Parts: sequence; C-alpha cells; structure tokens
Amino acid sequence: MQNLDVQVVRTAQHWAEAQTVWLCTVLSTYGSSPRPPGAMMVIDGAGRYCGSLSGGCVEESFVARIREQAFSAASQRVRYGDGGFAPDRALPCGGVLDILVEKLPAGAATLRYLQQLEDALTGARAITKRLTLPYPCQSLETAPYTRRTLTHISHDDIVLTLSAAPRLVIGGLSSVAVFCANFALALGFETLVCEHRDEVLENMAAELAPGVKLVRQFPARYLEREGCHPGTAILSLTHDPRIDDLTMMEAVNLPAFYLGAMGSHLNSEKRKARLAQIGELTPAQLQRIHAPVGLDIGSKTPAEIALAVMADIVRHKNGLAMPHDAQTDSAA
Repeated sequence: MQNLDVQVVRTAQHWAEAQTVWLCTVLSTYGSSPRPPGAMMVIDGAGRYCGSLSGGCVEESFVARIREQAFSAASQRVRYGDGGFAPDRALPCGGVLDILVEKLPAGAATLRYLQQLEDALTGARAITKRLTLPYPCQSLETAPYTRRTLTHISHDDIVLTLSAAPRLVIGGLSSVAVFCANFALALGFETLVCEHRDEVLENMAAELAPGVKLVRQFPARYLEREGCHPGTAILSLTHDPRIDDLTMMEAVNLPAFYLGAMGSHLNSEKRKARLAQIGELTPAQLQRIHAPVGLDIGSKTPAEIALAVMADIVRHKNGLAMPHDAQTDSAA
C-alpha cells in the first residue's frame, strides 16, 4: 500500500502517457472536511479516477463535470459549498472546499511535471508549485520539509507547497510493532521496520503488510547512518533494553516529531534513569520520549496498544493538544 497522493500521481503518469488528465488538489477547507489541504485526485476523460477530495461528497460531481468538459482551462479554482457547486452529499457541518483543477494534456511535458511531484512526495522533500489562473504551473521548486500543505492565494496567483508523507521508523519487531507498522501504512505513513535478529525475522517478518519496508539492520545503527526528516516518528517496542535504550539514545539527536518506547510506568522510569546515567541524556532530551507510549484507552491486546500508539502519533502529527488530565500514556 502506498500513500494515497503518491498513488494519485503515479496513476496520473500512467494515464497521461496517452490521454489528457485532470489533476485536482484541495487548496483550502472551511468548516469540517474529510480530506485536508493538499489531498489529490486525478480523473481521465472516461471518468476513471484515483484519490479523494472529500471522502465521497464531491467526487461524482467532478467526474460528471469532466465528462461534460466543464473544466477546459489549464488551471482553475473550483468551490463546493457556500455559493459554489452543490456537492453530491452535504459536506459535514456546512463545510466548504476550494479545489485547484489542472488540465494536463498527454505528452512528455506533463510526464516530467508529474515525475517532479512524485519525486518530492517519495523523497522526504517538499515542493512548491506556483501558477497564475488560468495558465499552467510555471514553477516547481524544492522547499524545506513541512508536515502540512501550505497554501497562499492572492487573486489569481496560487502558491502551493506539498510535502512528503509522514514517516514511521520502528526499532525492532514485536507483536505490537507489527500492528503499529500495518496501521501506519494504512494511515498513509511511509513505514520502515529495522530488525537485525534472525530468529525474530523468521517468526514475524511475514506478518508485515506489503508496503512496509523491512531494514535488516540494528535500529540504532540505521538511525545513526540515515537520520530522519522532521516528519518522522520513531518507536522502539521490543521490551529489550539493548534495542530500546540504544534506539532512543540515537533518536533524541534527530529532528523527529515523536519518540516513543514501550514499557510499564516502572520500566519506563528505569529506562530514563539508565539513559540519563549511561547515555548522558539531558532532561530536555528525556522529555521528548513518550514512555509509556500511547494514549490511555485501557489497552490490553497488542492491537489495542498499537491503536493507542498510532492515535497519539497522529495527534502530534496534526498538532493537537489535549486537556491536561487526558495526557496519560497507556501502560504498554
């Protein structure tokens, strides 16, 4: 399974080899919306589409309008709700969607354009596209990584910064790690699992979903060599101090937005003491580590613990704070 926007761009490349395609990107939302700014969908002239703009509220309308040749300009801005087109189903809470529609003719120029977008989405980079309606995109530039799509609209000028998918790096396989990896993949994360133990690989590697990248390397060594971008979450979920401690000792030196290690409250306190004494981690570095990891939802099974962990990672990715009395990690 790939990140949905990567699927969209790759599908667009395949279709654009022989026909015109329409690349649609959510620019902004008002009120509730099932899909965030930056979400993409591609449609061909026959009405086939890949991706989603609204979770089903406007997609059929888009397909119908393209069949009617309603979007003929190289680029245009389309609104659903609040005086714009009527959605197929009411958007949640009276929401409004502004969508950039780009008509991309078949041929080499379109394929180069789409390849640049794919390279950014799969290469841990961001890319800024600039265009003036109703003309084609005139500029694609690499940009610093951003966890959110950034949009600036001034009259007919649109500047849109798209970024790579968030990444999850898991140090060591365990039953919880397998569920976390598979959940993360379904959530659109680029997902890597570092595992060096042959006996564990023999027993658990087959449980990872297709699309999870397995790196046969000691987790701390991988982090030391490869580092990470700011849209990365790093977990260690083995209950083995030799793996978990060393993974966290490397992780605190990286710009990851979330670090987490599994263990009870007692074992987590012991780990922090070891990291302070042996690893010489500072209080600020220790504060970055979520341990015990995950939201407190009364998790008992590996799947429930993984759900709690991924929910907390998504919360941090989306920049949401919680009430003080709800910020208790699970007892994983």
